[in-house]
Amino acid sequence: MEKNMPTSATVERWADYEWVLEGPQDGNPFRDVTLAARFTHLSRSLDVAGFYDGDGRYIVRLMPDMTGTWQGVTASNSPELDNRTLTLTCTTASPGNHGPVRVSNTWHFSYEDGTPYLPFGTTCYVWNHQGDALEEQTLRTLDEAPFNKMRMCVFPKHYTFNSNEPEYYPFVRSQDGSWDFTRPEPAFYRHLERRIRDLRDRGIEADLILFHPYDRWGFAAMTPEQDDAYLDYVVRRLAAYRNVWWSFANEYDLMTKTTADWERLAQLVVTRDPWQHLRSIHNCRHFYDHTRPWITHCSIQRTDNYRTSEYVNEWRQRYRKPVVVDECAYEGNISNNWGNITAEEMVRRFWEGAVRGGYVGHGETYMHPQDILWWSKGGTLHGQSPARIAFLRRIQEEAPVAYLDDAPAGSGPRDLPCAGQPGRYYLYYYGFNQPTSKTFTMQEGVRYRASVIDTWAMTIRELPGTYTGHFTIDLPGKPYMAVRLEKAGD
Repeated sequence: MEKNMPTSATVERWADYEWVLEGPQDGNPFRDVTLAARFTHLSRSLDVAGFYDGDGRYIVRLMPDMTGTWQGVTASNSPELDNRTLTLTCTTASPGNHGPVRVSNTWHFSYEDGTPYLPFGTTCYVWNHQGDALEEQTLRTLDEAPFNKMRMCVFPKHYTFNSNEPEYYPFVRSQDGSWDFTRPEPAFYRHLERRIRDLRDRGIEADLILFHPYDRWGFAAMTPEQDDAYLDYVVRRLAAYRNVWWSFANEYDLMTKTTADWERLAQLVVTRDPWQHLRSIHNCRHFYDHTRPWITHCSIQRTDNYRTSEYVNEWRQRYRKPVVVDECAYEGNISNNWGNITAEEMVRRFWEGAVRGGYVGHGETYMHPQDILWWSKGGTLHGQSPARIAFLRRIQEEAPVAYLDDAPAGSGPRDLPCAGQPGRYYLYYYGFNQPTSKTFTMQEGVRYRASVIDTWAMTIRELPGTYTGHFTIDLPGKPYMAVRLEKAGD
């Protein structure tokens, strides 16, 4: 086939299509060869940067976001890669493919096709650095778990319970043992992409942590120029995967980067990501300014040993963005104070966050003879919270309203949090309180069906008849109970 002969292909909407081209191998193609492509569809135009994948192989990866015919043409400083053309036919998305996740209704999320997305995330920082056997076990665990978002690092991690070497490294190692930061290691990225696709095929968003401080290899201490080159390569390779989110850092405030550094890195991604995936930055002790326009949602670690989800209302109003408490502490039994809350407390924090209009993330840190803790390495789950989180997810997804928001005053007892939609649906949660009854004063003439929910036992007791106006509901006098009111006839 002649190099400039037009080629054609077919791909479904929001899938990732790889346009593979052969080009020069001499010198340092990562640094010396430029490659981009412009794709047009009616009035839509996308400029997509390509990347070098080693062995003379260049790739432009596209996620077409409109059905129909796309025309692509390359631009390169290499004659072998310049002015190559492609005709791509984009078909309707298959079932289960709803596109990338976007912010919706100020405080919530939906897929690009409009389907509501409720994040039920977990943290598994370096599961993708553990070798195939353990990684496949993690995927099998996820098949049975309720999680649809995974926090995970691009770089390997050095920390307590994390002393093993990864199978792959992100850069080529020079003969003297140092890293050649001008040469990304394609095998590392091919493996990362494989795991991102594994999550995508399970309906799980890959919340990619781009930088973190827990490092013994020198990746946390790269120069600004090296940071920029690394991040540019990451965006070129990964932006076409619909399930990618950009998390700029885990615990940004423990790193040596300045606010100006983070702002520079953020603008690089904003400028070079054609599909504008979700973006966040995660704290240790001090919040970043989540009002910054490049931040799409709040990614929050608790800053108080006990209170976390209770602040969701305040954070929603302060930042006017979705609030994701990605780290509310972890169910487990290690000595670190962030890693030994009970399953009951983990579930309580999930419910507290949900009825305040936010989203809470899971993690698990039970001692293991081989240091295989889910929060970092994956493997299997040992705790009791995932089943209860699945129960909450089912209640939210089956609700007659797409999202939970804090219900306004006058919607029953206000001493404890309540979410819902006025006049239609209410969900009250009583946490560690254990009332034997609750009295409600609702709008006269609007009749409600009532259910008593035991969030720990995972039972729903539907009460007979309907309720309106002023009424009392008996409760069992035990903690972790909820009451659900649904407008009769809905």
